[in-house]
Amino acid sequence: MTPIQVNVAIVGAGTAGMGAYRAARALTDSVLLIEGGSYGTTCARVGCMPSKLLIAAAEAAHQARHAEPFGVQVKEVTIDGAAVMARVQRERTRFVGFVLETIESIAPGDRLTAKVKFQDAHTLVTTQGQLIHAQRIVIATGSIPVLPPVLKGLHTHLLTNENVFELPTLPKSLAVFGPGPLGMELGQAMSRLGVKVKMFGVGGGVAGIRDPEIRDYANQAFNEEFYLEASAQVKSVKETASGVEVHYLDRAGVWQTEPFDYVLAATGRAPDLAGLALKNTGLQLNKRGVPLFDRFTLQCGNSAIFMAGDASNDVPLLHEAADQGRIAGENAGRYPDIRSGLRRTPLTVVFTDPQVASVGLNLEQLNQHFKGRFAVGLVSFEDQGRSRVMLRNKGVLKVYAEHGSGLFLGAEMFGPAAEHIGHLLAWAAQQRMTVSAMLDMPFYHPVIEEGLRTALRDLNHKLHIGPDVINRCMDCGPGA
Repeated sequence: MTPIQVNVAIVGAGTAGMGAYRAARALTDSVLLIEGGSYGTTCARVGCMPSKLLIAAAEAAHQARHAEPFGVQVKEVTIDGAAVMARVQRERTRFVGFVLETIESIAPGDRLTAKVKFQDAHTLVTTQGQLIHAQRIVIATGSIPVLPPVLKGLHTHLLTNENVFELPTLPKSLAVFGPGPLGMELGQAMSRLGVKVKMFGVGGGVAGIRDPEIRDYANQAFNEEFYLEASAQVKSVKETASGVEVHYLDRAGVWQTEPFDYVLAATGRAPDLAGLALKNTGLQLNKRGVPLFDRFTLQCGNSAIFMAGDASNDVPLLHEAADQGRIAGENAGRYPDIRSGLRRTPLTVVFTDPQVASVGLNLEQLNQHFKGRFAVGLVSFEDQGRSRVMLRNKGVLKVYAEHGSGLFLGAEMFGPAAEHIGHLLAWAAQQRMTVSAMLDMPFYHPVIEEGLRTALRDLNHKLHIGPDVINRCMDCGPGA
């Protein structure tokens, strides 16, 4: 086969890879985008979009079942599992189609479908033996599901986010392993769609929440809907002819063996790097086999190799992958002129109900870097006006700021409209606003965001900057 000569080779055509291609192509005409698997980003195929489609169906069912307190009588709610999954798959295909249109718009000479590995730091080789000589290379191979040892013997009845959306209908029962963001989103959605769900975790984590008080609150709230044991003892999970059997210690201290149709493994994802033969690059790798890189330039050491997206194991979120792809692609395109790119304020959202949001520095980071130098503002949404109007009055928000400067540092929330409040707070953090400046911003009435104002007022008072918090402050309107 004739070797390929190219200035920039990008391995992986997901969100990060396509971003890297566009950025590099703006700087050089010699770019090759290589994909060894299915086209269509993780988000569109097996992540953000199909999971939100399932969640949307679950929210519709939940709202119908809980309409009576409003004086609205819904006599019966019937879930058509096949119809639910058909819509998920139909709309997912549409989203993937948008990605495929983008791929097809790339010149055929700029893309290659092949699995590759490194022969050396400037040479890739396909499984068919074709050599690709690249002056610079961007690794954007994404991630793959991780299975804990207790689940590695399962086959037919094992689900991950890679295949759960292929189900022809909803199962009757589901054991979810991993109460992180993905497990909590899918587990709660399945439960609200009538699936018997039990969720098992290790270490006490719930939806990625770092603040122990907020985590305990969320744990209690979720347990009102379905069984969640965040620190479970599971002895074995065995596949049977009709499903799986989970042998676990229940809350009463009794060992139980319970059957389920499927197990959903939501125990995290790891960089998909195993097949790249990175040892041939000479790069220094960390203990997880990921090349060491500068997170502002995405350059691996002093090499001409760059990391981007989930393969970097940095922040596995779509907007972060897009940013990393752009930074890596620009630096690969202009190499050796390496420049730092914008890394935005950390923002994560978990689409459970109530939602979870984390912005800026979390409590662990604050205790590490600002110990004794920050204050915490708090609001409960249980008595917040608009939240009570909508019967979504469950949750808590904590906001953090630096003593002396009043600089807003971060926040964590479990509550209504967290996806929107999280964005407001991320913008404030990236603009390096003080709490006083944030309180100068407009707050309409009645909105859930008034709860944010209450938390900020509490925070400003604890910073010894603002006045005492007025209970039932009527200039904000009742229930604000």
